[in-house]
Amino acid sequence: MEATAREFNQQSARILAAAEHGETVAVTKNGRHIATLVPAHQADPPPPFPVDPMGDDDLPLFDGPADLSARADALLAEGFGL
Repeated sequence: MEATAREFNQQSARILAAAEHGETVAVTKNGRHIATLVPAHQADPPPPFPVDPMGDDDLPLFDGPADLSARADALLAEGFGL
């Protein structure tokens, strides 16, 4: 099955139902193939948990104490020149 981006936007329930019943859907925009919707049993399984879109998920978010209230106190004191 093929659907334009506009059709996908306006008839997504019907298109998703077709994919649920085993049909592969090619989505086009201005005549260019931009996406393929496949039934879930044919797709690669999703990762077991979300990954950090900004890079390595094992890096600390910031340097400093894990207790955010202590960090906030330090930043406030620094901001006021204390």
